[in-house]
Amino acid sequence: MKLGLSLGYSGKRIQIPFETINVAESLGFDSVWTAEAYGSDAVTVASWILARTEKIKVGTAIMQMPARTPAMAAMTAMSLAQLSNNRFIAGLGASGPQVVEGWHGVPYGRPVTRMREYIQIMRAIMERGGPVVFEGREYQIPNHAEGTTGLGRPLKSILEANTEIPIYSASITPNGLRCAAEVADGVFPVWMNPDKFHLFADDLKQGFAKAGNGKSLRNFDVAPSVTVALNDDLDAAFDSLRPWLGLYIGGMGAKGKNFYNDYATRMGYGEAATRIQDLYLSGKQREAIALVPRELIDEVALVGPRERIRERLQRWRDAGDRGEVGSMLVGTSSTEVLELLAEVIL
Repeated sequence: MKLGLSLGYSGKRIQIPFETINVAESLGFDSVWTAEAYGSDAVTVASWILARTEKIKVGTAIMQMPARTPAMAAMTAMSLAQLSNNRFIAGLGASGPQVVEGWHGVPYGRPVTRMREYIQIMRAIMERGGPVVFEGREYQIPNHAEGTTGLGRPLKSILEANTEIPIYSASITPNGLRCAAEVADGVFPVWMNPDKFHLFADDLKQGFAKAGNGKSLRNFDVAPSVTVALNDDLDAAFDSLRPWLGLYIGGMGAKGKNFYNDYATRMGYGEAATRIQDLYLSGKQREAIALVPRELIDEVALVGPRERIRERLQRWRDAGDRGEVGSMLVGTSSTEVLELLAEVIL
């Protein structure tokens, strides 16, 4: 199992923790991951990190697909791969309808269809087998729809072919997992319980079967984010992570359109997820956060004193040995945590 460092997205000021990144690189971490919401973008930060590191891979978790065309994403990935000695990983995601329509100002559309077509177009561009022509439900290349000039013609990338750039998909819905297994090289299931791989197994198997060519977990990376709260005060450690899960379960989407809430329900926390969302959306965020189950936090994160974290890491090692988790994308700013994880995992 590989280790990655998850940076998340920035606040008002972009602050890249190069001391932490450099420690991760020196310890043998495989990757570091940037993100975007509606502030800093993932690609600029990834570029900055690639320029100031030597060995560690840098990925986007995620680039919002509705914010850029598939051709632009392919151009970006090919450019960064070429400039960094092939250290860039293209991580894609649909984002949510509130951000897509409220910030980017484009229709949310069909996220799974968009993901499948997006990756197919990116791969066609990267292969340089010829001028790209694509007729899909979300994308048409060249586009001859109403309002166009009719002058568009198929083109082939000027950059040399690169079919080795990994493409990951952020997916937690059953349809999304099947799509990721079919067309992507890996999946970000946001968070997961390493003992509940059965929540993914059937959908991934169906996607692999559709992809054919013997695709399986052997050549596909399940890469969840694993937040770490190192603290000798166990209660304080759990409390520090409640706002994170409370936001996702309660506030990341409207009623009936929150995929994280649905995911928490599939994990066995449906009653709590419903109450958290109801409170969060009614403006009672503090009360919602307080209801995040301690058991859920303990399933998906590493919490508590050093020895407790070391003990809980065994679950992740076992999942890695079974081939069910390929990478842990660790959320922490502590170099002590990085050293502990490297000691146990690498």
